[in-house]
Amino acid sequence: MSHRFGLRVYYEDTDLAGIVYYANYLKFIERARSEWVRGLGVDQAALKADHGIVFAVRRVEADYLSPARFDDLLEVETTLQALSGARIVLRQEALRGTDRLFTAAVTLVCLSEMGAPVRIPADIRRVLSVTVETSRR
Repeated sequence: MSHRFGLRVYYEDTDLAGIVYYANYLKFIERARSEWVRGLGVDQAALKADHGIVFAVRRVEADYLSPARFDDLLEVETTLQALSGARIVLRQEALRGTDRLFTAAVTLVCLSEMGAPVRIPADIRRVLSVTVETSRR
């Protein structure tokens, strides 16, 4: 099951050539991931306050395929690819209509407040496992 997050490209997102500055795609996919997690019913602030754990990006492999420009309407599609005890692997794509502009494979890890890897809580893993099963169908 994929999650879609819509956004508009603002002037501040572009570089001197009038295209989206490459680092801003990372901001776009971060926002989409935050909304994906929220949409699953996971309160990240409560997770930190109650359990002392957070999700952090461990790895991003990005491909810039075609430029987005000022005032474009984009959608970021987030799909869970794999789930383990302490790691989440996502595929994220920025689309303008049916045109794929950017793709990324993102690995997230679950960390303690001290930065040590910890297992994803069982209740959250259950919610995510339903998502990964649905996306494989």
